[in-house]
Amino acid sequence: MPKDKKPTKKDKKSDLEQKCGEYLQGWQRAQADYDNLKKETAVWKTEFTKYANTDMIMQILPILDNFKAAFKQIPDSEQDSAWVTGFSYIMKQLEELLKNNGVETIKTVGEQFNCSDHEAIESTEHKDYPDNEITEEKKPGYTHNDKVIQVAKVVVNNKKE
Repeated sequence: MPKDKKPTKKDKKSDLEQKCGEYLQGWQRAQADYDNLKKETAVWKTEFTKYANTDMIMQILPILDNFKAAFKQIPDSEQDSAWVTGFSYIMKQLEELLKNNGVETIKTVGEQFNCSDHEAIESTEHKDYPDNEITEEKKPGYTHNDKVIQVAKVVVNNKKE
């Protein structure tokens, strides 16, 4: 527009309408960004809550593993004694606590080896087992809400043909 010509009401109105449109689009983008942030925050909160106690669980798991190892050492003559029964109740309570908090034991013996759930620390040649099948568990593995938090250490059958 030339400098000597004054803007008309029509020009001012179209400029104002254009600015209003820009402001409206900016507000709509900001509103969409805010809605997306709320959704992302809700997902983050859910994930955080789901895995918040993982560190504590990781500290409890060795205690459970030691309980299980100790029970394997109990002589047959003591299996029915009151103290063994008492300790077995404590171990079951501990297992139930972990289960109620989303902890599951990874299946091992008789399962096919899976590198995301298992760590092969030995291999064996056993004709009664198929190739790549787990024959022995050395240390249990665990998942917490379907996420592996401790891989199982296992012995895997490796047939030589």
